[in-house]
Amino acid sequence: MIMRGDDIKRLIPQREPFMMIDECEAVDENTAHTRLTVLSENYFILPDQTMAESGLVEHIAQSAAALVGYQSLADNHPRIGLIGEIKHFECIRRPMLNETIDTTIQFGFSFGNVTIAQGECRVNGETIAKANLKIFMQ
Repeated sequence: MIMRGDDIKRLIPQREPFMMIDECEAVDENTAHTRLTVLSENYFILPDQTMAESGLVEHIAQSAAALVGYQSLADNHPRIGLIGEIKHFECIRRPMLNETIDTTIQFGFSFGNVTIAQGECRVNGETIAKANLKIFMQ
């Protein structure tokens, strides 16, 4: 099921102008695909018409939050995930204006209330950024 628009607001706490997801598709309980088209009104656009690295980090973090939100809706058990750490962030290139970022978030190892997630951003199949996240579930 692909969620868009107001449905995304059911998954993440962020609101305009800081919403960094246009679509979310949960593949299973531990994997989601998100999309964001980089538009000129995006808060993270730089003068050279590319998105700042901090925008990519925020997009990956919101993608992880969307998967937590999707899990909460699926099992009707509200939970909140807080990003505790971002490790191994690598920006291969910044996305340009009007490009669509396709991101995969995958939850991996969990211990207690801590979950490790991996995020990878692609544009037209080309990997442009990736990061590992440590998420604390409340």
